Amino acid sequence: MRPRIVVTPGDPRGIGPEVMLRALEIFRGEDPELEVTLMGPSGELDPDGVKELVGRAQRGPAGDARAGEVAARSIERAVELALRGDAHALVTAPLHKPSLQSAGWEVPGQTELLRDLCGAARVGMLMAAERTRLDAPLRVLLATTHIPLRSVPAAVTEDLLTDQIDLLDGALRTDWGIASPKIALCGLNPHASDAGLFGDEERAVFEPAIVRARESGMRIEGPLPADTVFSRALNGHFDAVVAPYHDVGMAAFKTVSFGTGVNVTIGLPFVRTSPDHGTAFDIAGMDRADPTSMLEALRLAHALAAKRFDIASAVV
Repeated sequence: MRPRIVVTPGDPRGIGPEVMLRALEIFRGEDPELEVTLMGPSGELDPDGVKELVGRAQRGPAGDARAGEVAARSIERAVELALRGDAHALVTAPLHKPSLQSAGWEVPGQTELLRDLCGAARVGMLMAAERTRLDAPLRVLLATTHIPLRSVPAAVTEDLLTDQIDLLDGALRTDWGIASPKIALCGLNPHASDAGLFGDEERAVFEPAIVRARESGMRIEGPLPADTVFSRALNGHFDAVVAPYHDVGMAAFKTVSFGTGVNVTIGLPFVRTSPDHGTAFDIAGMDRADPTSMLEALRLAHALAAKRFDIASAVV
């Protein structure tokens, strides 16, 4: 048995459908036995069905709601397939968050939608690049995701950090097959507060979270300054980094992996990956979209599902 993957097209007005079809063509060439299902809002699709979704897509407010409906319903159908055991991994093309809300889904994005559909108690947004411009892998878990920067200090609590570190440790063991992961916790303030000179969150929040994680048997170091921790991870000192807020993690991540990174949702009962880019409406339909990140999302979903479910070796 091979890992079974279900793929959703995302917003039909964006580049998702085209990069999905192009990436699948490449990946099937690498692995002719790939088991994949394309899923639309009403059920399974073939490539022509994907193109019909694109052809019916419209701009404007009505188009926004329709596009959000297509993207969300496709994910709902794919999750149903995975939850009943007919798929091991879900790969989602990009959707437009405002369109998702226009269609009535009051969630910030796909991560939260998937959490709610699965009834998961907790999830994490892990950005993973197994190949970077510096050759070494980089994996960054965003402890907080799409919230305003001014809300971050209150959101980054000891419980949140402990929970996210635990999720990451479990994912690295189960899905990546790393027996004893080495994790770094990135600080919040400049120079990780420099012994309290630039804030007290590292002492009051981060250090107690590290103590709790170590008491649970996890290998974690920090809080470490943002200006050095990602370089150390790329040099092999850590298997992954926990970043306290979105942009400190994403700026470092995309600098070394733009176009090849993958968004992984950890904490779900199946593997979920997505390319690390958005809908790119400005180039949709122009045959200019690079399918590399979508291809990497397929490759990583296949590899992680093979490890998690202990089935046939995946293409890497």
